[in-house]
Amino acid sequence: MPTTSRRGARRALTTTVAAALTALLLAACGTTEDASDDASSTAKASSGPVEVKDERGTVRLDAPAANIVSLEWGLTETLLALGVKPVGAADVKGYNVWDKSIALEPSTPDVGTRGEPSLDAIAALKPDLVVSVTDVPENVLAQIEKTAPVLALRGSDSTDPIGYMRRTVETLATITGTEDKGKELLAGFDKKIEDGKAALAKAGKAGGPFVMADGWVDSGTVSIRMFTPGSFFGAIGQELGLKSQWTSGGDKDYGLAQTDLEGLTKITDPKTSFVYVANDGEANSTFIKSVESNAVWKQLPFVKTGGNVHRLPDGIWMFGSTPSAEAYVDAVVDALAGS
Repeated sequence: MPTTSRRGARRALTTTVAAALTALLLAACGTTEDASDDASSTAKASSGPVEVKDERGTVRLDAPAANIVSLEWGLTETLLALGVKPVGAADVKGYNVWDKSIALEPSTPDVGTRGEPSLDAIAALKPDLVVSVTDVPENVLAQIEKTAPVLALRGSDSTDPIGYMRRTVETLATITGTEDKGKELLAGFDKKIEDGKAALAKAGKAGGPFVMADGWVDSGTVSIRMFTPGSFFGAIGQELGLKSQWTSGGDKDYGLAQTDLEGLTKITDPKTSFVYVANDGEANSTFIKSVESNAVWKQLPFVKTGGNVHRLPDGIWMFGSTPSAEAYVDAVVDALAGS
């Protein structure tokens, strides 16, 4: 799960956990059993008992969850979009830097980092559900379950990132009793894609070559991360009818591939739209600044043509939910249709 810094956003997780475990005194009110690959919801109810499938099994609650702690920004975004305000969240400050599509109240109690949640902080909030991604080590999830039921989903699935986003919305809508809002969110996303495709077609950009990237500089070395069609943003580009120029090498969860400046020479179509993300909230806000004078960069076909390199607005979370997806569609359409 990406951390606040660009270099840390490689989704590496530390397995160290806050030491104090003795405060876990509350009994769990939900169960997890019968593991299934289906992360979609299995019940639809706005009150009374609810039951959903996650990546670890079946989660049952006596009533829809209202007091929820979220340990991942994408899940936090989904909850907020559903109208559910978390009682606690991981890295609240970082969320509001990297995810501006829907704001999280800055006063929300912080329960530690996404990689190292504080078990004491979670227990103190007495949640009736904790939502997490499976990047968090299983032993940590097991400790959290001593104080509250845990719903664990994958951050994404490179075989169908948009489908998994949809299932995540449906699952959280069911467990919180907000099914109608969940349907509204997904319908809004579908409409945004439809409108985006029409706008690109009108601008003569339908079916155009496209890549999505981000990067960082460490000790003078530029590292670049390519978003394949198996990534969330790469898949949205495909949905818009754009043709990815970087289709291989993605990891199984997030569809992200690693390369360097020389690796970009594989992109040979001069009409390629190179879209990248950066954030002024960090000191090294954009890797592009460090390569603009580089001879390899200047000779890349899509750079030489001019006007094909586009920076996304800050605060569109690369691993988010429907609000980030819609903001991304708008940003891509604005960049390409205006170029």
